[in-house]
Amino acid sequence: MSSSIIPMIPCNVSGPLGVLHLPRLWLKVSLEARGKLAAGYPGIGKGFDQMVITGLGLQADAVRKFITEKHPSYPEFEAWVKAQPGVKLDRASVYKLNQAILNYHHDDETRGGILKAAGYPSDGSVTGSAVELNALDDWTAFHAQELR
Repeated sequence: MSSSIIPMIPCNVSGPLGVLHLPRLWLKVSLEARGKLAAGYPGIGKGFDQMVITGLGLQADAVRKFITEKHPSYPEFEAWVKAQPGVKLDRASVYKLNQAILNYHHDDETRGGILKAAGYPSDGSVTGSAVELNALDDWTAFHAQELR
């Protein structure tokens, strides 16, 4: 296996708090902090990462600092999230955030690029769901890096 790691936790996975994408965010920032995140993957990107951070009422710099300095396990990270002042973990807030993630679709250009790289036709047979396309993108990158 290579020394860089493709984050294989999908966007539609949650931990005990029930927040989709939170485990993936933790993994990406943790890998980035150790210099192990695969090229092309941001520790904290502008898409789902920022949606989760904003939706929970967190600050990106604080998330990055905590993970970089403390190297928490996932349960330790969730405990830290719960302890943040003003964090939005009530059912309605988590539901709204999760629905935003599940219902987000990539634009046609992004969708087409991911499908082309994966060897799928861009004929409408694969939806533009970002959750599904991001997983397909990860699997394609993993195959290219580790299995070829």
